[in-house]
Amino acid sequence: MARRILVVEDEAPIREMLVFVLDQNGYQPIEAEDYDEAMQLMVEPYPDLVLLDWMLPGGSGVQLAKKMKKDEFTRQIPVIMLTARGEEEDKIRGLEAGADDYITKPFSPRELMARIKAVIRRVNPTGLDDQVEVHGLRLDPVSHRVTCGQDALDMGPTEFKLLHFFMTHPERVYSREQLLDQVWGTNIYVEDRTVDVHIRRLRKAIEQDGHDKMIQTVRGAGYRFSARV
Repeated sequence: MARRILVVEDEAPIREMLVFVLDQNGYQPIEAEDYDEAMQLMVEPYPDLVLLDWMLPGGSGVQLAKKMKKDEFTRQIPVIMLTARGEEEDKIRGLEAGADDYITKPFSPRELMARIKAVIRRVNPTGLDDQVEVHGLRLDPVSHRVTCGQDALDMGPTEFKLLHFFMTHPERVYSREQLLDQVWGTNIYVEDRTVDVHIRRLRKAIEQDGHDKMIQTVRGAGYRFSARV
């Protein structure tokens, strides 16, 4: 499903340009031209991100951002401020109000899309709740299931997290230390060799149809998940 992005901008030409760019890049834009209309659209289904102009009829973007961050239903929605104000003090005000990023006009569509993607990655770094599938091996983060064809595969929670990380970060070598940080967390102390134990368990869990071969040992470097087997 396309991500819904609320565009709050009172200048019609800029708003139309933003809506066009978002639509062309696979997002679902919704529009508001002033403070009150934006607040009316802050209902279910909530937008996944808000592009918010600093100056608005009926109230400021800073006021709207503050109001969003005080509401339990909207405080997690990321906000990118759009403004002609480039002074450092204004940027700080926007960020302190709860904005996740700040773009000074004029900006290019490429910069806008890069900022949107970066904010979404920061807010939801693992790529979300989307299912991931590689060569018939499917992982569903929501139901916490791994299947191969029609068969459900049995694995422990650490193996599940490890597989999810591998499947969402393919074709790159990760050291044991990096895997510990990404899967176990930086505040957990376990020995590097613990990774090897869980890699063996994971390979055994997905060995059906040779999927275990996708977890490759790179001598002297670590492990890589690759569909090129």
